[in-house]
Amino acid sequence: MKYLPLDSKIFIQNRKRFVSKMQKNSIAIFVSNDEFPSNGDALHGFVQNSDLFWLSGIEQEGSMVILFPDNPDPKYREVLVLVRPQELKEIWDGKRLRANEATTISGMTTIVWEDVLDGILQQWIHLADAIYLDSNENDRKNNLVRTAEYRFIDEMKSRYPLHTYLRAAKILKELRGIKTKEEVAVIQKAVDITEVAFRRLLQFIKPGVFEFEIEAEIYHSFLSQRATGTAYHSIIASGDNARTLHYVSNNNECKDGELILMDFGAAYGGYNADLTRTVPVNGKFTKRQKEVYNACLHLHDYAKSILKPGISILKYTDKVGEEATKQFLKIGLLSKADIKNEDQNNPAYRKYLYHGISHHLGIDVHDLGTRTAPIEAGMVFTVEPGIYIKEEGMGVRIENNVWVTKTGNQDLFKNIPNKAEEIEALMRRKK
Repeated sequence: MKYLPLDSKIFIQNRKRFVSKMQKNSIAIFVSNDEFPSNGDALHGFVQNSDLFWLSGIEQEGSMVILFPDNPDPKYREVLVLVRPQELKEIWDGKRLRANEATTISGMTTIVWEDVLDGILQQWIHLADAIYLDSNENDRKNNLVRTAEYRFIDEMKSRYPLHTYLRAAKILKELRGIKTKEEVAVIQKAVDITEVAFRRLLQFIKPGVFEFEIEAEIYHSFLSQRATGTAYHSIIASGDNARTLHYVSNNNECKDGELILMDFGAAYGGYNADLTRTVPVNGKFTKRQKEVYNACLHLHDYAKSILKPGISILKYTDKVGEEATKQFLKIGLLSKADIKNEDQNNPAYRKYLYHGISHHLGIDVHDLGTRTAPIEAGMVFTVEPGIYIKEEGMGVRIENNVWVTKTGNQDLFKNIPNKAEEIEALMRRKK
């Protein structure tokens, strides 16, 4: 790992939280993600199953976490399964975890090698009445590939058909949505790394620079600060490209007089930051650009002001939409007639703001959490309103990450400039 070791308390707490939700005399089993092939004999870079990581901090392929709190043998109430290190594989692919190293990371003292697990696991299954198995229940899921956890579900149900099977994901959706202060500290580290990169970009951006050069600066800054890399494919969208929400080509020249929308974040310690800033390529907003930018900043600040316990994401989004309608009327995007004649199922403001305002953030950039139940203290969200104007070839988005508290929220990006005047001042200080 590039990042400094995390406190194993994070994962010890997470396991305790999960176990507290389990039915009596049940066992929970979590498996690693697949290693996905690309072409020829190559593999895509391995990414661990988020739930397994949340429980253990282990990023190595072929791992498993087994929780059986009512096991008669206390030694096996929580077990970490690892692939046994092999000299030949390590020559080709690098060192694999030893038992003591895995214990330091996860706080789990019982390590079982994968090649001897089968016989032991069968005994535990026979003792248990119910089995929790994991699956991907992220509401944004759109991939139907039958991945490792689903194949494992099939295998377990075939071998042990008379057990009761339960959904681990239902518990995890509740628990992972509420971050501990230790988890938020890791997210804050990812945010701080992202801040350094953003400030660097304000000194780098100028007319004639290509979007991919800006992307390279981000990656350089992240890696030099021990980040694992980017939390997601960076969006570096100049001019009209900013209206494409998931623009990833990053191959255009940034021109004088344009705005550039940059949506990027660092990955650190398994957790993610998610920042968007829109800045003038030449360092100076035009009057119209600043007018639209300030309207977006107003929506951003308004959204933060109402993002607190008790409101649902759906209700929150509606309220921000109502405020957007007022702002768009003010800056000439909507007329009173547009508002009077709008379709209630497709409000007029949606012509210029056509995405959600917030999503859960954590181990996954679009992290697990409810959209319909009331927001609770401990949740971490993005706040990212945008304004996209086809007629003007302009897109503006401003995004911070906030940790919801009992009385409101704490802006984890509070030190990262977002006022137009601050951005202009920092861009004037180019060496």
